[in-house]
Amino acid sequence: MQNIQKRTLIIALVLLASVLLFIQPLTNIFVNASSGDESVSSPYTVSQAIANQDNSSQTVEGFIVGQPVSTTSVITSNFPNNYALALADSPSETNIEEMIYVQIPSSFRTSFGLQSNPSILEEKVRVTGTLTNYFAHAGIKDGTAFELQTDDEQPPETDPETPSPDGYYDEAEGKSGEQLKSALHNIIDDHTEISYSNVWEALRETDEDPNNSNNVLLLYTGRSQGKNENGGNADDWNREHVWAKSHGDFGTSMGPGTDLHHLRPTDASVNSSRSNLDFDDGGSEHTEASGNYYDSDSWEPRDSVKGDVARMIFYMDVRYEGDSGELDLELNDRVNNGSAPYHGKLSVLLEWHEEDPVDDFERRRNDIIYNDYQHNRNPFIDHPEWVREIWD
Repeated sequence: MQNIQKRTLIIALVLLASVLLFIQPLTNIFVNASSGDESVSSPYTVSQAIANQDNSSQTVEGFIVGQPVSTTSVITSNFPNNYALALADSPSETNIEEMIYVQIPSSFRTSFGLQSNPSILEEKVRVTGTLTNYFAHAGIKDGTAFELQTDDEQPPETDPETPSPDGYYDEAEGKSGEQLKSALHNIIDDHTEISYSNVWEALRETDEDPNNSNNVLLLYTGRSQGKNENGGNADDWNREHVWAKSHGDFGTSMGPGTDLHHLRPTDASVNSSRSNLDFDDGGSEHTEASGNYYDSDSWEPRDSVKGDVARMIFYMDVRYEGDSGELDLELNDRVNNGSAPYHGKLSVLLEWHEEDPVDDFERRRNDIIYNDYQHNRNPFIDHPEWVREIWD
């Protein structure tokens, strides 16, 4: 009799355990569904994703409202590349604070980048990725699935194993801080070097006036001047080292002294005034170069090239890291750097980068240097968001 009771008790316990094991997953499903977690059946809204920037992996649903090009700027036409999206809960949203910025991994750019697919503007999309700052703004990075929400059900496009054709920056994807800086250095290092005498001809191509193929545009004055009106006279144009060549004392030697990513045509007398000054706000306006200001320790370029200047300086910091017998050039937050291999002022350059976003002239210049001369790129023209990832 006792054995029968024991067997009955054991069977009852086994049945109870089975019921509990069945109920627990159902409980989890209902809890997760009610909280709006990362499950595809119940994605986050954009507002939820903005409020939960906690590095968790989530699926977010929203409308494509443009492409972010800086922390405070989202464009809705003339998209420069396929690198990023801005999503919102409404297709007509214009308040950037109500948007989330989405990094598009290289494997998804052909299908979801706005330069290649401008027609998807205002379409609804679901994105699965990590909720974390992007462009120093609420964001989604390291996406693993992108899916347009249409009437016909389509399976999400998932990350393929093979690298994309435009995989120049693949080794930098998903990195930040010093890891990103190191990866970018390795990508843009060991470029093809040209002689200082060949810089003249290169600048005639890289800085050609888009409205007059016989002229170049001068960096500080903005003046359009004949390509062959170069030299050392007061109104000639000459070769300006934006990272002043005395900051590290590299002169005009091949390498930093001839790197086209920071060499620009400038009025000879204005170049002389700029000399080796660090960059900062303030001073007296230059009599020949209106909109440019300077004093005894700094130079402020005109507004429309402030971002250009900043991104050239950021490039030099990352390109020259002290390996292979090269100089280690570093940004700091000072002026009066003299002959030390430093350039400032970092905090101001970061502001200029935000105030003057990348434009078509910079993009064209970057492409020419890459394709025709040095075969390396300025990553901060292609990916302006990486500036804050490294120096924020």
